[in-house]
Amino acid sequence: MAKHRVYQMNFAKVYPMLLQKVEKKGKTKADLNKIIKWLLGYDARSLNKALKDEVDVETFFTAAPKPNPHRELIKGVVCGVRVEEVEEPVMREIRYLDKLVDELARGKKMESILRKPE
Repeated sequence: MAKHRVYQMNFAKVYPMLLQKVEKKGKTKADLNKIIKWLLGYDARSLNKALKDEVDVETFFTAAPKPNPHRELIKGVVCGVRVEEVEEPVMREIRYLDKLVDELARGKKMESILRKPE
């Protein structure tokens, strides 16, 4: 099976687009980074290293330091696709991040964005 082209993109090119999306809605880089840390375990140092090293999107997600076991609580639709129904693992991780960034940009409270089991 051919890889999605998005997997080969440099995450350092994707990150500014995510940042722009949240900043347009009055959110901050710190907010975005908090979501990335919750979802994938990247702290400031490891995130900056991934950006500096220009890792591709696939590597950014598959080499994440500590994927959150509660990320499977993320449900909903992104770009017309239900995130919980995405079968391909890397694409599902991408959709998880998309969903959280969308929620942040829509003004949802951080406490509800960062899911916790009930």
